[in-house]
Amino acid sequence: MITLLIILVTCVVSIVAFRNHRLMDDLILWPPALSRSREYYRLVSYGLVHADGAHLFFNMFTLYFFGRNMEGIFTEAMGPLGFVTFYIGALIFSILPTYMKNRNNASYRSLGASGAVSAILFAYVLISPWSSIYVFIVKLPAVIYAVLFVAYSIYMDKRGGGNVNHSAHLWGAAYGVIFTIALEPSLLPRFIALLSQPRFS
Repeated sequence: MITLLIILVTCVVSIVAFRNHRLMDDLILWPPALSRSREYYRLVSYGLVHADGAHLFFNMFTLYFFGRNMEGIFTEAMGPLGFVTFYIGALIFSILPTYMKNRNNASYRSLGASGAVSAILFAYVLISPWSSIYVFIVKLPAVIYAVLFVAYSIYMDKRGGGNVNHSAHLWGAAYGVIFTIALEPSLLPRFIALLSQPRFS
């Protein structure tokens, strides 16, 4: 239910913000708003708004499929608010490096839940590395997809340009793995053991 609630709230806010530019401006991550006005809520609220319908759909579609699996794990380990705590932490952790890099850049803006979605996806990969993930029509083992995703994100982040915050994807992925292992350290040796026992179907 938490996953569905996050999706519902994000979709409603994003869709309203598509036409309400004032709302978009109030929620998007704009570094001067933090440094000058101390609007620190933007470190979370930027994840509620998206650039367009495709951006929103892709993030919420991924969140739906992987969030449902991970929600139960975090709820069991941390209580009813465990998953939302993980999600909010991922939003903050994934954007902080970008904010620090651009804290004096008045022309910079960032939006979207991609960093938090990456955290959920990589937490899932840690737990089930040989599960199938479909990339368009291609079926890949989750762990192979993770390696390709990281390599692509690093390449694109170094290349620069474009409107995608690849840094947030990478830091979100790191957060998902680190947080989950810190919560349950036995998952790391389990993950290593599973890697030696491929069961892809």
